[in-house]
Amino acid sequence: MKFKAEQIAGLLDGEIKGNPKVEVFKLAKIEEAAEGSLTFLANPKYLKFLYSTKASIIIMDSNFIPEQPLSATIIKVSDPYKSFTRLLEYYNEVKMMKSGIEQPSVISESVQYGENLYLGSFCYIGCNVKIGDNVKIYPNSFLGDNVYIGDNSVVYAGVRIYSETQIGRNCIIHSGSVIGSDGFGFTAEQDGTYKKVPQIGNVVVEDNVEIGANTTIDRATLGSTIIRNGVKLDNQVHIAHNVEVGSNTIIAGQTGIAGSTKIGINCLIGGQAGIIGHLNIGNNVQIQAQSGVTKSIKDNTSVQGTPSINHSDFHRSYVHFKNLPKIVDDISALKRQHEAESI
Repeated sequence: MKFKAEQIAGLLDGEIKGNPKVEVFKLAKIEEAAEGSLTFLANPKYLKFLYSTKASIIIMDSNFIPEQPLSATIIKVSDPYKSFTRLLEYYNEVKMMKSGIEQPSVISESVQYGENLYLGSFCYIGCNVKIGDNVKIYPNSFLGDNVYIGDNSVVYAGVRIYSETQIGRNCIIHSGSVIGSDGFGFTAEQDGTYKKVPQIGNVVVEDNVEIGANTTIDRATLGSTIIRNGVKLDNQVHIAHNVEVGSNTIIAGQTGIAGSTKIGINCLIGGQAGIIGHLNIGNNVQIQAQSGVTKSIKDNTSVQGTPSINHSDFHRSYVHFKNLPKIVDDISALKRQHEAESI
């Protein structure tokens, strides 16, 4: 698809310097842009590419004055980075303007769906599923019985949503994710084997949640595993049964959270963190990458390490750890000196 400079300027409330009819058909970084590309300049670090770029349109700060003539058409805006982000959002919306039901797909007769549904080929939609308006479900996805998906949500290719799962509005679920699989529950038998505990709860994902690729969220044993409004989960995160993740919390990739742990609002959890079960993590908590959390954490706390301790204590301790060989040598020298003086 092609866009003219005047169309882009109108969308961004920008001022055009150059040819308003020039067209672009792709977005690019300023150092890689070719003819027909749209790019932006926000970071002074990339100023050196301004006069050599082949881009047809450049978005830049309204206060910036080029030192040399530019061949590209300029669109001046108050905040180039935010304006370019807005364009990316618009481009993505246009690209995803799909609707209709592709075949082959298997759709139960009891399914209810709203306007502008897009259902890709080779999807399976179970009994009593309810789907809101403007929902996009890409090919090879599975929705079990009694699943609900709210308005404007996107389910990318190859997602598996088990029965009874509730997905809110404006959610994004990336490819390979599994929502509602059984929680990890077993009882030990007298003969040394393990018997599976039925997992009869569900998963509730509230509004404005994004779930990364190959992330797994287990259904509750009883009740619900709950992902609250605005949560963002990275790729390959595991949320176990009966966990609750508070609003606007962000969890980076390869993090694992064991069963029945409650996480507060506005938390930041770094990649590869591990949190054991049945803990209470407070609000505004920061858990640094690769931390192992073995006890509950109070509000407004930052922790690091395995087992995790206060973030500042960890850094003070690490200084001593790095100096441990020297400290041991000093102690050994003092010991030898003491023994010599005792003779």
